[in-house]
Amino acid sequence: MGVGSRSRCPNLWVMSNPDGLLVDIAAMVESEHSNQMSLTVVVPGAVITGRLAPVALWWERVAEVLEASEHLKPFAALFTRPPTERPARPTHLHLHRARILQGDFALPHAGGMYRIAIEDVSSWTVGDLSYSDI
Repeated sequence: MGVGSRSRCPNLWVMSNPDGLLVDIAAMVESEHSNQMSLTVVVPGAVITGRLAPVALWWERVAEVLEASEHLKPFAALFTRPPTERPARPTHLHLHRARILQGDFALPHAGGMYRIAIEDVSSWTVGDLSYSDI
């Protein structure tokens, strides 16, 4: 685990200097427009497993989910197009088919869409963990 610093929560440690290899993996997913790279990350309070997605694809999928909901439909407009100015290097991981591993089950069962700040990742591994793997 990398050298950490105090996060906004006083009892949690996060990486003050994001892992360069993790940033490189996220950049490669973005440049290759691939959504096949599975990743499991540890963030304060959770272990999340899923597939990395290019930011544009992630935004598109979130918009589709919101558009399909009667109550959340107005929020879909916020996700219809990603911001035009992106940082030179990724600052967030965009996971789809992602699940939070908790106890002896994963939430949501079918997977969801998660956006995780790379600086909040304390450790990670390549691969999508499931309880059949453990």
